[in-house]
Amino acid sequence: MTIKKLAHEGEQAIQRRANEGGPGWGSPMFGPEIPRGFVPFIRDQRMLVIAGADEEGAIWSTVLDGPTGFADPLDERTVVIDALPPPGDPLHGAFRTEQDIGVLALQPQTRRRIRMNGVARRDAGDRLVVRTEQVLGNCPKYLQTRTVKETAPHGAGPAVTGEELSEDQRRWIGAADTFFIASLSPEHGADSSHRGGMPGFVTVVGPRKIVWPDYTGNQFYMTLGNLHLNPAAGLLFLDWENGHTLQLTGQARVDWNPAAAQKHPGALRMVEFDITKVVRIDHASSLRWELHAYSQVNPPARW
Repeated sequence: MTIKKLAHEGEQAIQRRANEGGPGWGSPMFGPEIPRGFVPFIRDQRMLVIAGADEEGAIWSTVLDGPTGFADPLDERTVVIDALPPPGDPLHGAFRTEQDIGVLALQPQTRRRIRMNGVARRDAGDRLVVRTEQVLGNCPKYLQTRTVKETAPHGAGPAVTGEELSEDQRRWIGAADTFFIASLSPEHGADSSHRGGMPGFVTVVGPRKIVWPDYTGNQFYMTLGNLHLNPAAGLLFLDWENGHTLQLTGQARVDWNPAAAQKHPGALRMVEFDITKVVRIDHASSLRWELHAYSQVNPPARW
């Protein structure tokens, strides 16, 4: 097992540029143990979003789901996840040997989330065994309230791949209120995180480029810190009503020019994402969600 560096140079660099945070702020604040109070929450999950690399080293984000209890903390640093990405998913063949993983446990109905970063491998029963190296809770900012209205039989369709967005996929992204981002620094590990806003907060610039505003957060800059050291990233857009997934992998870059953020209320900076590959899988998730409310702190998408 690779021992990850405690200090995160990428986070510190972003914090200095943003004039926020400070020495020791971010990753060094969080240990590898799962707090006891997190255990019932993890066992209560129906959905997890994971981050990892495929066999070629491309970074991807994907969703796992199952019945309550499919994620089971066995001890203070071990979580067993009884699920794998479906065939055709870029991470379906991953974790055959131990590798970095980021896990986001997000519960839209309570607007609560925690992150568990570490390493994972598949066991003989095709379950993911996660050894945590960093565990933390996150605030509910920019989380939309949703509940599961139906569980459909698992029946993921074939993966449809490409190198650019179709018109339908561009509309999908342009109407999204949520997406997930995977990042990975070889010296610090993987991370799975969430971005949310009002529909339209993500702008499709063209078939191979999207941009989104970076709003105020916890000032840890775990995602941007990883991207500062390694711009490779993966995005996941979920069709909540139908269980379809749209996965993108590519390169991300922070645009610090204040003029770029002026059209986006609440934006501190913009993030540009250049797409290298697109994967769509219909019915990849068995969960069907109903939207109840947008986060009260979501800024308007545009002036």
